[in-house]
Amino acid sequence: MKRDAIFYQIFKRFPSLLFTLIEQPPVQARGYRFESVEVKEPTFRIDGVFLPPDNASPRIVFFAEVQFQKDEDLYHRFFAASLLYLYRNRSLYDDWYGVVIFASRSLEPENTTIHRSLLNGDQVRRIYLDELGNPDQQPVGISLMQLTIAPEAQAIAQARQLIERTERETAGTLARGEIIEIIATIAFYKFVNRSREEVETMLGLSLEDSQIYREVKEEGKEEALAVTVPLLLKTGMTVEQIAQQTGIDVEVIRRIANLKSKI
Repeated sequence: MKRDAIFYQIFKRFPSLLFTLIEQPPVQARGYRFESVEVKEPTFRIDGVFLPPDNASPRIVFFAEVQFQKDEDLYHRFFAASLLYLYRNRSLYDDWYGVVIFASRSLEPENTTIHRSLLNGDQVRRIYLDELGNPDQQPVGISLMQLTIAPEAQAIAQARQLIERTERETAGTLARGEIIEIIATIAFYKFVNRSREEVETMLGLSLEDSQIYREVKEEGKEEALAVTVPLLLKTGMTVEQIAQQTGIDVEVIRRIANLKSKI
């Protein structure tokens, strides 16, 4: 399971979830949108940019990186791309913040000295999901993020607990329907070797009408793609090319390709 892909899917659907990690979220947190942007000369692609609504005041842009594997070049790339983007769009924003989310502290680059002024300042927040404490004692938004790193057996219990919590408490910027959608998205990626019916039984929840499942099931696409994706891969097409040709999200195509490779 590619956990950073889960986060980008979640942030794309529910950008306000990021702000559950920030002590002083922007007033218009629900108005932000999550985008991938490209900065040219030199070319950088930033997959996690939270853009403020047009009427925001002040106009604060947030850069986010989700890291579930070791990458010693992470901070070099993250700060170079973020600051270059700000330079290219310097008239659009009044301030910026960076949020780097690690599964655990062990995945952080070894050498942080060169970026110490940024990392130790108040504009950059480093989050270690496995250090946030007991998921049952965290706000719902943070518990959802912790669900992505839970082992399968533990994830089932945590997901059921989260579903129960939505019935009796509020979750800040997230509505109950949004929480269920996030759980469905996590389950879709985490339980790739189980059918939807099995996942529904485990969670005690109907997923048929969730957005992530509708995307691959619409007009029989799930069954059709399960057959066509492996065939298209054999022709030499890449996952990205198949996604472009079929109009299906690239992560859905990648999931199907990975699932078929295990059979």
